[in-house]
Amino acid sequence: MTSSYLPALPHSAISEPFKDIFFVTGTRKWHFMDLDWQFSRNMTVVREGDELTIFNSVRLTDAGLIELEAFGKITNLVQVGGLHGVDDAFYRDTFGVTYWAQPGAGQPGVPVARELIEGGELPVSGADLYTFKHSKVPETVFRLNRDGGILITCDAFQNYVASDEFFSEESTKVMTDMGFFTPTNVGPVWMQAAEPGPEDFATLAQWSYEHVFCGHGVPVIGGASAAYSETFKRLFDI
Repeated sequence: MTSSYLPALPHSAISEPFKDIFFVTGTRKWHFMDLDWQFSRNMTVVREGDELTIFNSVRLTDAGLIELEAFGKITNLVQVGGLHGVDDAFYRDTFGVTYWAQPGAGQPGVPVARELIEGGELPVSGADLYTFKHSKVPETVFRLNRDGGILITCDAFQNYVASDEFFSEESTKVMTDMGFFTPTNVGPVWMQAAEPGPEDFATLAQWSYEHVFCGHGVPVIGGASAAYSETFKRLFDI
């Protein structure tokens, strides 16, 4: 029988940049805007006790899954942004996770078990949630209130500083021309699809945080809120 899930593609080893926060970079292949894209994407995993919560799922190889399960029990799965989630069904069906997503988000055929609502219960403790109000694509931002403040984001916050080993040559060229390789940036394709207004970024510019784990690009460790506030000012004049 042919699997309905996308295959596992090459990915990095799992790192632990902060205690109980794990990070892995993998590959995404996508046909979009009449182009065949191949670029990198990230998954962040937070551990509480013996439970793991996955943000921005990336299907890992069998060896990668064994490594991940050694850290704890895969319990929750969070769709942070509406353009991500192609591997959500794999994790839900394989591990029986509780699937969290913003109202109106989720993936076709993957029912949302718990809705992400500001002020409501979240899959991890000691966290805040911001939901974009002026975007055509569902998008949220999590803040973990530890280590000076850590954001877990999807496409609205990116930090591509250069192409990496998970890119094709064609996508590297196209995405260079599109301005993707700009540190602490707002995702260019997300900007086109979501058509965000400045209001959400004006609110987020007031948030305090030091670090960001994005859906794309390397983690921002230290000085993140100041860097992104400058980006919001440049893009939205706020």
